[in-house]
Amino acid sequence: MRITHGWPHALRPNAVTIGNFDGVHLGHQAMLARLTARAASVGALPTVLTFEPHPREIFTPAAAPTRLTSLREKLEILRNLGVAHVHICRFTRAFAALSAEDFVRRILAEGLKARYVLVGDDFRFGAKRAGDLALLKQMGAQLGFEAEALPTVAAAGQRASSTAVREALAAGDMALAAQLLGRPYSISGRVIGGDKLGRKIGYPTANIQLKHNRPPIAGIFAVRVQGLDTPDWPGVASLGTRPTVHANGRATLEVHLFNFDRSIYRDHLRVEFLHKLRDEAKFDSLEALVAQIDKDAQQARELLNV
Repeated sequence: MRITHGWPHALRPNAVTIGNFDGVHLGHQAMLARLTARAASVGALPTVLTFEPHPREIFTPAAAPTRLTSLREKLEILRNLGVAHVHICRFTRAFAALSAEDFVRRILAEGLKARYVLVGDDFRFGAKRAGDLALLKQMGAQLGFEAEALPTVAAAGQRASSTAVREALAAGDMALAAQLLGRPYSISGRVIGGDKLGRKIGYPTANIQLKHNRPPIAGIFAVRVQGLDTPDWPGVASLGTRPTVHANGRATLEVHLFNFDRSIYRDHLRVEFLHKLRDEAKFDSLEALVAQIDKDAQQARELLNV
């Protein structure tokens, strides 16, 4: 998969879909399936035009949504779904001031040589969100591309959206999140060094580097881990600030893998969160913490049939 940045200068025609694609949920996946099918019929590369950072992180940073996927995670999923080209536009206030007409002409037609443009049914673009599907169709007829919108995709009785996934995760409903995503929610990252406390208390952990400034979940989870020498490996994970051992800790993802004892430092792993066991809590002593971890590990083993 080709990844480009900055102002686009495509060398060949593209079939383009536009959006943040945070989480790449079932609605996004339906768009990508439609995109790849139409790309083949119009002789163009299936291309995702996405933005970094998220527009709301520029305009309303305090109210910006938590990210479901880091940029790397999003790119990995897009590649696996058949996307041939991702163009990442750096989203700035200057870019946001681009008129809808200039966005179509300069980004889509001239920059990406679009032959086909696919958007969601509520898609708006350009300065003051003035652009819509009608403008895309009108300008596309003049500039040589077809435009269409994909209707809302429903899953688990509701609209599949990044917001719905965030709400399911915040509620600890990992099954609903998986239904909306079409896969278990996961976080991937490299194993980094920790303070070795887990090994001292009998629960050695792999510390996963977090790319999320504010992870959309927190608590204790039954997990399966991919990236080792088996399809997946069962374990129990803690994602939080570890209040028992740190007064003002940063969000940390630690995974204890069951029946596992070898060095995986610097390995890149993906942690799938299958069941939430409980919220994070502060304990009066390490002994009380270990007693609770014993219970968490047993519950995770039962849920994962280990």
